[in-house]
Amino acid sequence: MATVEANPNLGAEIVADAKEYVLYSWSVQDQINPIAVAGAEGRHFWDYDGKRYLDFASQLVNVNIGHQHPRIVQAIKDQADVLCTIGPPMANESRSRLGRMLADVTPGDLSVSFFTNGGAEANENAVKLARLVTGRNKIIARYRSYHGATNGAVTLTGDPRRWAAEPGMPGVVRMFDPYTYRCPAGHPDPCPVCTGAPHLEEILEYEGAHTVAAVILETVTGTNGIIPPPDGYLQAIREVCDRHGILLILDEVMAGFGRTGKWFACEHWDVVPDIITVAKGINSGYVPLGAMISRGEIADQVRGRFFPGGLTYAGHPLACASAIASIEAFQEEGIVDNAADVGAYLGESLRALAEQHPSIGDVRGLGCFWGLELVKNRETKEMLVPFNASGEAALPVARVAKAALEQGLYLMTHWNIVMAVPPLTITRDEVDSGIAILDEALAIADEYVS
Repeated sequence: MATVEANPNLGAEIVADAKEYVLYSWSVQDQINPIAVAGAEGRHFWDYDGKRYLDFASQLVNVNIGHQHPRIVQAIKDQADVLCTIGPPMANESRSRLGRMLADVTPGDLSVSFFTNGGAEANENAVKLARLVTGRNKIIARYRSYHGATNGAVTLTGDPRRWAAEPGMPGVVRMFDPYTYRCPAGHPDPCPVCTGAPHLEEILEYEGAHTVAAVILETVTGTNGIIPPPDGYLQAIREVCDRHGILLILDEVMAGFGRTGKWFACEHWDVVPDIITVAKGINSGYVPLGAMISRGEIADQVRGRFFPGGLTYAGHPLACASAIASIEAFQEEGIVDNAADVGAYLGESLRALAEQHPSIGDVRGLGCFWGLELVKNRETKEMLVPFNASGEAALPVARVAKAALEQGLYLMTHWNIVMAVPPLTITRDEVDSGIAILDEALAIADEYVS
């Protein structure tokens, strides 16, 4: 275990400089009070006061392999000794080798990678490729989605964070989500939204299937609720896309690389997309990296054509070397199996919490990818609203997260959702520690139950 050396004065200086000179994402700047992180290892990080935190958020649901994995750290050092950087027009060993490895670990015939710096750029370029291949313009995306913060990706995003960027990229059409807990169609039997095909077919009638290049979905909705699709949903979407010559893009930036207990979430339903987008868990964020990976027959259609996309740091050697080491560690250390095994235990533990806390309306997830939906009333499903009347971030969910943090548990929350998304290397004992703190913190949410 790494040593923890307290240095409160340095921590205070780091926070002061951050608040003065750094613009923080998705935040009211004068309300920011970040933790000055002195170091991290495994499932924990610590501050300059020496306080340790169990990372139940994997930072931004990206540190899948845990902090400071020695194999990945060494791979970055070794690559730096050989070649720190080289431009995308060149070929280098780590980039080429990673491309081959991704073809091996991704499902079906997904085999050709376009490397990016993160998930947003992967989604942007997936849309470019779909439009180029099909000659069509429209993209169908869902409301409860998050695909990134760049112009095109935030337009694809359905949640309110896109509002400030509007008008954005043209041609995006919305569809409802298979959110069975709050079905937008009222969940009749059979449900046109939650079964997938009828709702999509209706949209295509209005929009003209011949104008639609692609449907883009988070395989398992991430930030906006952690919502796995009902069985049969993805298969139905796949069938409709095939029938109309529409490409299916699955965004597995958050759900991929073992997060759901399989290498990729789509494997739970035996669906292979035309394009899959990845980032985050590809190398746990040790160096910025993402990828758009397409089926070979899709890439073949543009091999003799100009592809209108490029990034200075695409396929950066340090990033690719870290991803190679990460994939090897996943394979040799059974990390995906651990995510499935300990993740099932985590799910059972969260369901047990629901029996004790009336504020928990729903528990859902897969692997190490779980969400608790907090409500004021289980019967009416009234949300435990995370904002007060003036629109400022306020009491219930923020208080739960703060109480947990004070006890050494770092959580990710969004709206009325508390996410339990630890690194995939987590142990059962660490799950127990996190659940015990969460149990205590949720008593705050119970105060708002009516």
